[in-house]
Amino acid sequence: MLERTGVPTPEQIKEITPPEEILNSKPVAIIECFQRIPCDPCHTACPTGAILEFKDINDLPKIDWSKCTGCSLCVAKCPGLAIFVIDMTYSEEEALVKLPYEFIPVPEKEEEVECLNREGKVVCKGKVKHVFEPFKDGTKVVSVAVPKNLAMEVRHVRVVR
Repeated sequence: MLERTGVPTPEQIKEITPPEEILNSKPVAIIECFQRIPCDPCHTACPTGAILEFKDINDLPKIDWSKCTGCSLCVAKCPGLAIFVIDMTYSEEEALVKLPYEFIPVPEKEEEVECLNREGKVVCKGKVKHVFEPFKDGTKVVSVAVPKNLAMEVRHVRVVR
């Protein structure tokens, strides 16, 4: 399915999802990189060593969630825009999803945005909580509050002004 549609299967998503006890205890990176390609900026960007060193430049990234702090530097460094941070501890009703963003207009703090799933379909509205550009290279990281039950679905936002 991934090769035809660009959308991973539920089984592929399950393979890269941290155990529930970790996902529900702290912000963690989710790496949705499913194809072997020569790439490793996520590993070199990770200040805690949570993204493990690659044995081969074509390896799929592996993460040690116990070391991940949810800093989102890997989100900004991934050229494939395939890394997200999920923070299920954000509030009782909402999770915070940190997403890579390379479009204009750039969303603003407290702005309501449309939240899109992996297929590009709107699944909810969300509120932008933070926007930053850690490497000053054009890739922003947008933090958006979404309903907890949609945190693992939301993968992009659309500004509607």
